[in-house]
Amino acid sequence: MVRDTLPPAQRGFTYVWLLLAIGLVAAGLAAAAELASTAARRDKEAELLFVGDQFARAIARYRTAVPGSQAYPQRLEDLLVDSRVPTVRRHLRRLYRDPMTGSTEWGVVRGPNGGIVGVYSTSTAQPLKTANFPKEYAAFAGAPSYRDWVFAPGGAAGSPADGSSLSVAAPFSPGAPAAPASPQTPTVGAPR
Repeated sequence: MVRDTLPPAQRGFTYVWLLLAIGLVAAGLAAAAELASTAARRDKEAELLFVGDQFARAIARYRTAVPGSQAYPQRLEDLLVDSRVPTVRRHLRRLYRDPMTGSTEWGVVRGPNGGIVGVYSTSTAQPLKTANFPKEYAAFAGAPSYRDWVFAPGGAAGSPADGSSLSVAAPFSPGAPAAPASPQTPTVGAPR
C-alpha cells in the first residue's frame, strides 16, 4: 500500500494548480491556432495577388500576340493555347485555382466584344490586407471583399483601349461555356 505523502490541505492546492496550468496551456494553444490561421490566410492573399497578376499578364500577352489584333480571349482556356497563331503559343501555364476558394471557378470581367479583360476571386470574405498594394493594384485598398480585387491588364479593374465600359459576368468554371456580358450586369467599379 502506497501512502500519500502530502497533507490533506495541500492536496486541494495541487488540484487547483493543475487546473490552472491546464487552462493556461489551452489558452496558449488557442492563441497559437489563431495566429497560424491568420498567417495561412495572409499566405493565401499573397498567392491570390500572384495568381491574379499572372492572369492579368497572360491576358495582356494574348491581346498583343497577333499584330493588328486587339482581341481579348473568349475563354480562360484560350490563354493556355493560343489557336490564332500557327505555332503553339502559351500565355499561361495552367488555369490556377483560386487560393481563397480552392476552386478553379473565377469571376470574369468581359469587355465590349465579350472577351475576358480581367478575373476576380468569387470569395466574398473580407480581406486581411487593406493597404500597401503594388501600385498597379492600389485600387484594392479598403476593398470589402476579395471579389473586389479585379485583376486586369493595366492594373485593378483595367480598361479597354477603346474606353468602353466593362461588365462583370457570371463566374467562370472550366468546361462551362462562357456567359456573354449583358446590359443587366454591373460595370466594374460599381457595387456588387
